[in-house]
Amino acid sequence: MHKILKYIVVSVLFFAGFAVTSKAQFKEDAFSQTYNDQADTTGRSDTTDKLFSFKEFFGGLSHKHDLKIGTMFAGSVIMPGTAQIYNKQYWKLPIVYGGIGALAGTGGYYLHQYKKSGNMDLQAKNTGTWLMVGAGMVYWGSLMDGVASYKSAREPNPGRAALYSALLPGLGQIYNGEYFKVPIYWGCLLGATHFLMNNNTNYKRFKRIHNEATTDPNYSQSISAETAKWYRDEYRRYRDYSIVATALFYFLQVIDANVFAYMHDFEVTDDITMNIEPSVIAPDNVYAMHTSTHLGQNAVGLRLGIRF
Repeated sequence: MHKILKYIVVSVLFFAGFAVTSKAQFKEDAFSQTYNDQADTTGRSDTTDKLFSFKEFFGGLSHKHDLKIGTMFAGSVIMPGTAQIYNKQYWKLPIVYGGIGALAGTGGYYLHQYKKSGNMDLQAKNTGTWLMVGAGMVYWGSLMDGVASYKSAREPNPGRAALYSALLPGLGQIYNGEYFKVPIYWGCLLGATHFLMNNNTNYKRFKRIHNEATTDPNYSQSISAETAKWYRDEYRRYRDYSIVATALFYFLQVIDANVFAYMHDFEVTDDITMNIEPSVIAPDNVYAMHTSTHLGQNAVGLRLGIRF
C-alpha cells in the first residue's frame, strides 16, 4: 500500500510541478507581438508573469474572468474536479469525487486486510492494488477531461497540445494532425523503457549475488564477488542512462507538441524569387564592398534580392 501511495503522490507532484513550471515556457501568446507592451488589458505587466496565483485561480473558478489552460490544469491537479467547475460541467463532479473516493476507500480496505493477514492474503492484495489503480485512472481521466473541455478561441491551442502529450505521450501530436510522429516517439519511449527495465533487473540480480558472495559463508556460485560488483555497477550506470533517455524522449514530445501547435498557422510561400539587377554603389552605401578607395567615388555593381 505504501508503494502505491508513493507512486500516486509522486504522480500528483509531477503533474503539479509540470503545470506550474511550464506555464512560463508554454505561453499561449508566445508568438504575438506584445512583449514590448508595458501592460495588457488587465493592467498586468508582461515582465512579471506569475507562475501560479490562487487569487487568479479562484477568481476563474467563480467565473469572474477567464483562466489560462495551464492555471486551470495546475489547480485541478491539486484539487481534482476544479477543471470541471471552471468548464461549468458540474454534473461530472459526482463521477470524479465518487469514483476516486469509492475506489480508493475500497482499495485501502483490501490492502489493510492483506496487512492484517500477515501479508498472506494475496487475493486481497491484488484486489486492493487494482482498486487503487482504478482510483488513479479516474483522477487521470478528470485531468484529461478538463483539458479536452477547455474552451479556447485558438485551435490548435499550444497549451492543450502540451498537456495532452504530458498526460498521454503522442496525443499532442495527434491533436496537431502530425500522426506520423506518434510511432516515432512511442518507439523511442518503449525502447528506452525496455532498456530501463532490463538494466534494472540485471542490476538487482548482480546486487543480490554480490551481497550473497560477501555475506554468505556457504556461497558456492561461479560468479565471484568482484565480478558481481563490476556487473552491478555497469548495469546501474546503464539503468541511469535509460532513465535519462526515457525522460528526455518524454519531454521532447511534449515540447514538440507545444511548438508545432504554435507554428500551425506559420506558412512559407512556394513563390521564392531571386532578382539580380545593376546598381550604383556609393562609398557610404551598405552594399559597398570596398571597391572605392576615395570618398565620393561611385562604383557600378549588381544588387541581389531574394523573396520568400
